[in-house]
Amino acid sequence: MRALLVVNPKATTTSERTRDVLTRALASDLKLDVATTTHRGHAVELARAAAMENVDVVIALGGDGTVNEVANGILADGPSPDLPAVAVVPGGSTNVFARSLGMPNDPVEATGVLLDALRGGRERRIGLGMADHRWFLFCAGFGFDADVIARVEDRRAQGHKSTPGLYVRSALHRFYRSGGTRRSGALTLEVPGQEPVEGLCLGIVQNTNPWTYLGSRPVHACPDASFDTALDLFGLTKMSTLPTLRHLSRMLDPSGKAPNGRHVVSLHDCAAFTLTADEPVSLQVDGDHLGEHLTVAFRGVPRALRVIV
Repeated sequence: MRALLVVNPKATTTSERTRDVLTRALASDLKLDVATTTHRGHAVELARAAAMENVDVVIALGGDGTVNEVANGILADGPSPDLPAVAVVPGGSTNVFARSLGMPNDPVEATGVLLDALRGGRERRIGLGMADHRWFLFCAGFGFDADVIARVEDRRAQGHKSTPGLYVRSALHRFYRSGGTRRSGALTLEVPGQEPVEGLCLGIVQNTNPWTYLGSRPVHACPDASFDTALDLFGLTKMSTLPTLRHLSRMLDPSGKAPNGRHVVSLHDCAAFTLTADEPVSLQVDGDHLGEHLTVAFRGVPRALRVIV
C-alpha cells in the first residue's frame, strides 16, 4: 500500500525523536513517502498531489489544522470513490478529529491502532461540512468563538503555548471587552424555507460531537451532531455572564444534554444554511482562523471522506 505521511514539524506534543520512531513504525508496513510541511497551506498542496498520483492513504501527523489541510487537498476537486483515504496520528494540543474517531490521544498508541486498522482493512466513510468553499471536519464558528481563536493564534505567534488556560483567558478577554454582556448580536441565520433569525451573537457549527475539548473534558454544544448526519448549529441571541456560564456548565456536563433557554437557537441535521453579519466578523474552521467575512454559506456533504479507523 502506497502512503504519504504529512508531518507538521511544529506539532506541539511530538518531538523529532518521537516522529522518527513513528515514521519507522509506519514504514515497516507501508510503502511510505514522508513530506514535512514548511508553511500554512503546504499540507493542502501535498495531499492534492498525492491524490493525483493515486496514493492509497495520506497520513497526517499533526494537529487538527494539519488534518483539515490534508482533507482539503484530497477533496480539492470534490469527493470521489477513487481518492486516497485519510489517517491521523494526533500531534496537536487538542486533536478533536482524531478523538472523535475514537483514536487514542497519545501518538504512539494511535500509530499502533492505525497499523492494526490498515492490516485489517478497517475504514469508514464520513460526512463533512463546507464553509463556502472550505471543507471542515468537525466544527466551524462565526462570531465570538472565531474571535477567540484569532486571539489564541496571535498569542501563540508571540511565543505562548497552546493550553486550555490560554483559550479560557482569550474567551474571557473577548467576552469582557464588551462589558460582559451582548444584548443582541450582528448575525442573521437563514435556512431555506424558514423565516430568518436575527440578532445572533455567535454561530457554532458542528459536523460531529464534541465541539471541542477543554483539557480532557469534551464540550457538547450540539450533542446530537454526527459524522452520519448533516450539520448542527448552536447560537445565542444574547450573551451575559450568568446565562452564558449556565450554558457552558451544561456543555461540560458528562450527560451531554444540549444547552437550552429562550436565547438559544439550534439546528440539527440541517443540509444547508447561511450566516450573515452586519459587518465583517471572524470565521474559524477546525480551530484555524480564516479572517473576517460578511456572509458564509454552510452545507453538509454526506460520505465525503474515507478515513482509516
